[in-house]
Amino acid sequence: MDRSSSFCGRTRREFLWEIGGGFGSVALAGLLGSDGFLARQAVAADGVTPFANPMAPKKPPRPAKAKSVIFLFMYGGPSHVDTFDYKPKLYPLDGKTIAVKTFGRGGKRNEGRVVGPKWSFKQYGRCGKWVSDLFPNLANHVDDIAFIHSMYAESPIHGSALLMMNSGRLLSGNPCLGTWVTYGLGSENQNLPGFVVMLDQTGGPISGPKNWSSGYMPAAYQGTVLRSGGTPIHDLASPSGTGSDRATRRLLLDRLREKNEAHLANRADNSELSARIAAYELAFKMQSSAPEAVDLSRESAETKSLYGLDRPGTADFGRKCLIARRLVERGVRFVQIYSGGAHGDSNWDAHDDLVANHNMHAGRTDLPIAGLLADLKRRGLLDETLIVWGGEFGRQPTAEFAKGTGRDHNSFGFTMWMAGGGIKGGTSVGKTDELGSAAVEDRLHVKRLHATILNQLGLDPNGLTYFYGGLHQKLVGVEGAEPIQQII
Repeated sequence: MDRSSSFCGRTRREFLWEIGGGFGSVALAGLLGSDGFLARQAVAADGVTPFANPMAPKKPPRPAKAKSVIFLFMYGGPSHVDTFDYKPKLYPLDGKTIAVKTFGRGGKRNEGRVVGPKWSFKQYGRCGKWVSDLFPNLANHVDDIAFIHSMYAESPIHGSALLMMNSGRLLSGNPCLGTWVTYGLGSENQNLPGFVVMLDQTGGPISGPKNWSSGYMPAAYQGTVLRSGGTPIHDLASPSGTGSDRATRRLLLDRLREKNEAHLANRADNSELSARIAAYELAFKMQSSAPEAVDLSRESAETKSLYGLDRPGTADFGRKCLIARRLVERGVRFVQIYSGGAHGDSNWDAHDDLVANHNMHAGRTDLPIAGLLADLKRRGLLDETLIVWGGEFGRQPTAEFAKGTGRDHNSFGFTMWMAGGGIKGGTSVGKTDELGSAAVEDRLHVKRLHATILNQLGLDPNGLTYFYGGLHQKLVGVEGAEPIQQII
C-alpha cells in the first residue's frame, strides 16, 4: 500500500480503534506500533517476516521536480523590510510615531516609533528585484529565486514560532518537516542519515531537538545533528582501547541483528524495533561514510573560495553550505542549516541594534548562500535541489523600545524565498502593506510553504498521512493546504 496516498477504506488498526474506545484502544495502538498503515510485508519461505528498513527509498506518488531539500534557517527572525521587501515610504517616516497595529514580544500595540530601513535597495537581474545592500552576492541570483512576501503565522514568540515553521504546529511532540519528507520518500543513501541538521557555531535554537524531532513517528525519521568539523556525529567513532576492529564489530552486529529479527518475526508491525535495527546498521555504515562526506580536502581552492571558506567571517557557514551540497550529491534527502545560536546577538533577533546585528549575520551568510546556488547550478544540481530560506517570522516596522533601532517580532507578514527544484525563478508573490507590518495580498500561511515543499518532492501534501491519535495526521494539518501555485 502506498503510504503517501489517501486511504479510502479502513485498516485493521482503524477498525479496532473505532470499536475499542477509551484506554483500551490506546493500549492496543501502542502494542500494534505507532504506524497506522500496517506493513504488507512479504513472508519468506521459512515463514519469517524479513526486516523492513524504514529508510528504504520510496517512489513518490507524483512526478517529482526535486530530490532533496536544503533549508537555510535564519533563526531569530530577519527583518523583511531591511532585506528583500522594499518599502520606500518607510524611509521618510524614520523616528516618527504613527498609528499602526502590531503584535510581538511586547504585546499588542496600536502605535509605534518607525525605524526606517538602514540599508539602501537596488534592482537586480532581468526581473528587476529590489534587494538591500545586506545581500550584494545573493542579489546576483534573483532570477533563480521566488520571493514570498506574504507569509504569516500565529505566534510571534520564538519557541512556538520555531515549532510552527519546523512542524506545522505550535506545540511540541509532532514530526517536523524533514521527518515527513524522509517518511514519505526514504533515503537514496543507506550509508548516511536521510535527514541532517547543522547548527550554528554558537549553539542551537531554543527548544533544541524538538525542532528536528520525529514526534510520534519512529525514531528512524528524526534529524541527525552533524558537525562540520572534527568528528561529524557524536558517539559514532569506536571507543578507543576496545581492541575491536571493523570485522569483529560487523560479526557482533550481525549476531545482534539475527536476534532482533527473530524477535521481530512475530511482531511484524513493531516499527520501533525495525527502526532500532536500521539505526544499528546505519551507524556502522556511517563510521566510514560520514567522515568522507564532510571531508573537504578534495574540493578545489576555487570551490572553497566560492563558498567563502578563505575568509574568517564566512568560513563557518560556508563550510556548512558546501557540506550540504556534498550531502545532497550523496542522496541525503533533507538538510537543514541554522544561522544563529541560542542567545542574544548570536542570532537574528535584533531588538536593540538592528544595524550591528544584521550586518553581522548577513555578512556571515550572503557569500556562502550565493556560492551554494552558483555551485549547484553549474553542477546541474539546482534543478533537483530545493533551496528554502527564511526564519520563524519577520520584524515590525516600528521600534520595540523608546530608544535604539531594534525591531520587535512580526508574524503577521514576512518574507521567505525558494529556489531550484522546479521553482519559478525571478518571481515574487504576495505583498505586505506599505509599512511591512502585515500581509495584505495573497496571504500565505506557513502550511502553504510546507505544502509547496512536499509537492515539489512528488508528495501529495493532503495525501501524505500517518495515523495517530485517532486521526490521519498530516504535516499541513487535517484541514489540508495547497501548494503556492504562483511560484511553481
